[in-house]
Amino acid sequence: MQKILLVDDDIELCELLSDYLSGEEFSVDAVHDGAKAAEQAMAEHYDLIILDVMLPNKNGFEILRELSTKKQTPVLMLTAKGDEIDRIVGLEMGADDYLAKPCNPRELVARIRSIIRRFNAIPESAQTPAAESSIFQFQDLTVDCARYRVTINQQPIELTATEHQILIMLVKQAGELVTREDISKHCLGRRLMAYDRSIDMHISHLRKKLGPASNGEDRIKTLRGVGYQYVAI
Repeated sequence: MQKILLVDDDIELCELLSDYLSGEEFSVDAVHDGAKAAEQAMAEHYDLIILDVMLPNKNGFEILRELSTKKQTPVLMLTAKGDEIDRIVGLEMGADDYLAKPCNPRELVARIRSIIRRFNAIPESAQTPAAESSIFQFQDLTVDCARYRVTINQQPIELTATEHQILIMLVKQAGELVTREDISKHCLGRRLMAYDRSIDMHISHLRKKLGPASNGEDRIKTLRGVGYQYVAI
C-alpha cells in the first residue's frame, strides 16, 4: 500500500481527504503543524507528500526547501484558489505539481497516481543497462535517459522526476517543437488546462539548473503560447 503524508492545518479537510484516500487504498498520515510535518517527512518513508502552504510554526515552502536537499520524496502542493504566486514559488522550489483548494478528490487521486507513477519510473530505469540510443550528448550536456542521469561537463545536475521527464522528452526531439499540450499529457499525466502555467514553471526551473549553452544562448527555446524546443547545438 502506498503511503502518503498529508500536511494541512485544516483538520476537517484532512479528515475528509484521509477517508477518501484510504478508500482508494492509500495509507495516510495527517499532520497539522509545519515543524512536526518536517520532522516526520525526514524520519519516515512516504511515496508522496501533500503539502499546504500556510502552516503553523513552519510554512510549506520551508518544508519544501528542507526536503529538496535531504529527500527525494515527490511533493504535491495545495494552494489557495487563484493564488498564482504560491504555485509559481512551489514549482520553482521543486514541487512536482500543485492543486488549488478546494479540490475535487477524484482529481487529487489522479494527480497523486500520476506523480507516483512518474517518480517510480526513475529507480526502475536506473536498474536497466543504458542502450547507446538512450544517451544524448549536446556539447557539455549529457542526458542518460535509461538511468535518469543528467550531467554538464561531467558534473551531475539534480532534477525532480518531472524535470527529468520534460528534459528527456525535449532532447529526444531536439531541434523540433514540442507542444505544451504534449508535455502536459506525457510528463504530467493530464490535459493542459487554460491558464495552467505549471509547464512554464518547470521549464523555467530547468533553464536555471542547466544554465546557458556554451555559446551563451538558452538551451531551451520558447515559441510563445505553443511550446518549447531543445536547441540541438
